[in-house]
Amino acid sequence: MEDVNYIKHLNGIFGQFSKDSRLNPTHVSLYVALFQLWNTNYFKPEFFINRDEVMQYAKIGSKSTYHRCIKELDHWNYIVYTPSHNPFKGSRIKMFDFGTTPGQAVDPSRTNIGTSNGQAVVPINKHIQTIENQKNNNKQANFKNLEFDGLENGSKQKGSVPYRDNLKTKKHKDYNQPL
Repeated sequence: MEDVNYIKHLNGIFGQFSKDSRLNPTHVSLYVALFQLWNTNYFKPEFFINRDEVMQYAKIGSKSTYHRCIKELDHWNYIVYTPSHNPFKGSRIKMFDFGTTPGQAVDPSRTNIGTSNGQAVVPINKHIQTIENQKNNNKQANFKNLEFDGLENGSKQKGSVPYRDNLKTKKHKDYNQPL
């Protein structure tokens, strides 16, 4: 059993991922699935995996995509993958500690995690919060700008729900009726 700091490891590996143009979202998803299984195996130096379980965690639907990505992660030294070719045993995985071991398994020239390039780092939660605020503001603005198209046959609404402030400014006989 290794002494792995969960957060430091994820920060380290995502730092590596951001610098590696070979990776696509499937590689990242697969690695995160393997990391979760490593965690559930108490960060043992090596553990066995079930392909179907890993594919489900990683949201990979194609066996060929799974095999291509896991072999590439192995080839690029993010993991050590030893296929078993035995459906009852499972393949063996060895993970590296990217959080505490400097330069582990990846080109040491790419281990500048935490160094500044002059750009301020904003946590992803801040970006998500900003996007959500913009969406809410747009919804409120759109709702206030809705126009009332009147009523058909006096009972069904034609168009969008009117905004009360717009009702006061319109000159039409239906607008003078109480809501």
